[in-house]
Amino acid sequence: MYDNKNMLEWLGYFADKMDVSPEKIKMLNICGRQKNVVPTIDTHKRVLIFANESHEDLFYSLWEKGFGEYEMWYAEGTSTDTEVVNTKIQNVLNKKITGPTVIFIVNEKTRESVRYGMKNDAFTSGAVHYVGNEIRAVIMSILGVDTHDTILALMAESIVIEAAITASEGTIIAVEPDLGSRRSMEENVDKFGVHNVQIISDLSEESLKNIPVPRLAFIVANHYLESDIERLLKINPNMQFVIYTLDLGILAQTKIIFDKLGIRNMEAIQISVSKTNKDNVFVAQPSPWLITGGIE
Repeated sequence: MYDNKNMLEWLGYFADKMDVSPEKIKMLNICGRQKNVVPTIDTHKRVLIFANESHEDLFYSLWEKGFGEYEMWYAEGTSTDTEVVNTKIQNVLNKKITGPTVIFIVNEKTRESVRYGMKNDAFTSGAVHYVGNEIRAVIMSILGVDTHDTILALMAESIVIEAAITASEGTIIAVEPDLGSRRSMEENVDKFGVHNVQIISDLSEESLKNIPVPRLAFIVANHYLESDIERLLKINPNMQFVIYTLDLGILAQTKIIFDKLGIRNMEAIQISVSKTNKDNVFVAQPSPWLITGGIE
């Protein structure tokens, strides 16, 4: 609905209005697309959104996610000559978007940073036992997720969310065999507003044929590790792997599996984190092994 000329005109309009350089404004075109609007607003001070009727309840969704107090300007139509309304999101939560609408949202208090290692209480509660946030930060560093990445994560709910926020133009495939974990995953996807997560129940040929090809697989190891890796290598012979395990036996077995399947450059690190509790007593967290490797 918006061409390049329209979008650049609106970018210039709001850059002049806010007296800021255009590069300080994050642009997001969601016309007919599913984009990570909520994480974008949450991590940028100024967001310029181009929307249409494909997101008719956008204002309500933003209010529901806690952005009601954020200051906003919006205009209906593609031209900068149209009327621009200044209000707060909470004042238009019931307004439907019925055509081309440009929305500019400001929250100067937002920290514009990559947020690795979110606290566990940010995730939905359920049957899932989330890895410690300090360990998750290390895992995210090892994964090296980029904006357009495609990554498969097996039984790794919190990693999926953080990876999805980073890979805003990519796809994160969440493999959740357990029904309870799958429900928690779906709740977290909705809670964090990430639309680039594709949830599947297993690594069967039927499930894998409907997903984009991942660059990397993050696997919380189980006793099906070898068959899981074999299935993934069939869809991407150059797949990279990061294996998470607390089991020393699986650590030893992984070396054998990697050698058998031609996976090279194996490295294994163990992460140990201790922190004080409310009584100033050091409490040790589980110390997982992270094993990496790939096909040369």
